[in-house]
Amino acid sequence: MLGSVADDFTGATDLAGNWRSRGLKTAVLLGIPPAPLMDDLDGYDALVVAQKIRSVDADAARTAARRAGEVLLDVGCTQIYDKYCSTFDSTPDGNIGPIADELAELTGAERAIIVPSFPDAGRTVYKGHHFVLDELLSESPMRHHPLNPMTDSSVVRLMEAQTDRPVGKIVLEVVRQGPDALRAALDEVGKDAFYIVVDAIDNDDLRIIAEATTQEKLVTGGSGIALGLPHRDTDLGQVEKIAGRKLVLSGSASAMTQRQVAHGKAHLPHRKADVRELLTDMDHAVAEACEWVRAQWAADPDVAPLIYSVESREDVDAARAITDEASSLIETYFGRIAADLSDDGLRQIVVAGGETSGSVCEALDIRILDLGEQLAPGVSWLLGKSDSTEYNIVLKSGNFGHEDLFTSAWGELR
Repeated sequence: MLGSVADDFTGATDLAGNWRSRGLKTAVLLGIPPAPLMDDLDGYDALVVAQKIRSVDADAARTAARRAGEVLLDVGCTQIYDKYCSTFDSTPDGNIGPIADELAELTGAERAIIVPSFPDAGRTVYKGHHFVLDELLSESPMRHHPLNPMTDSSVVRLMEAQTDRPVGKIVLEVVRQGPDALRAALDEVGKDAFYIVVDAIDNDDLRIIAEATTQEKLVTGGSGIALGLPHRDTDLGQVEKIAGRKLVLSGSASAMTQRQVAHGKAHLPHRKADVRELLTDMDHAVAEACEWVRAQWAADPDVAPLIYSVESREDVDAARAITDEASSLIETYFGRIAADLSDDGLRQIVVAGGETSGSVCEALDIRILDLGEQLAPGVSWLLGKSDSTEYNIVLKSGNFGHEDLFTSAWGELR
């Protein structure tokens, strides 16, 4: 069994979706579920524990990562995958380095690769430098990330700032000599480095890396490396469709999500969050938004109203000017809306943004997610299970998904 600790909820479903695409029956655990739900995990090939630890205090992140890793080892996982964002979202203080260090100590690993590449989503590493599509990470829209602005493209330097363990690299020319050559290179570089950044620019590179590291106790990276696993000819079917009302909640500021919001506004009833209102009277803002959604459902029971926080870069700057807590306010707002509308029959939800996804799932008390078929690289329909209710839900990282995702996703749920 494969096991992963993921540092946010959308990243967890991204990795799980890629594992499922290789024929692995996969579940995502949102935190550590209670014992009765854990008892239902027999028969899975891969488990991902999703934690909201990407941007929290480093000590808290380490504690949560260790607990998740212990659970995965206890249920029989033989390799732990430390999943972080394919754009290496992290500040010099962490949390990619601290989490990896904690899992290295837990597993007793003697080395660990660093592979953030996800070519299907336009993320690649060449000569140890990270690219988003055809731009260096530091020149991509990620340089404006509201929580973790990425201003350096060297994955080696980014990791060195976050750990006391030495960091090395292996370049593409070595990878393309094949798994045996890569294993030999890992042995050689591993004499002087614990973390080893490995180049990859297409899925064949990921296949070589996956084959070369099957015996490693700890692997770190984005979700792309999962696509390097051999495919199992397994019919996993689709997730069960849960009848109910629809809603789109978009809390991401990414460039792709802004395009998805623009497309959604052209086709769906829509409403924009007002950060100033959330700051002064959250209760009123939530109640007003819920009443607006109920009115849209009354007019058309099958409609998927869109509530969003960002449609342009200016919205991010404006929110920051109002309060440093804008992101937290928006997460709380969306979580409370989802919880309140659940009583009105909300059962099908598309959510954009990692922190927003975490807030919505926590508010709905979703503890386990079963993976369905992918809608796009890193984006899948999920069956979310709480103690009493089931939901169909999409949890989407900011820059993932097609431009029409907010309108096209519903046709894939059947």
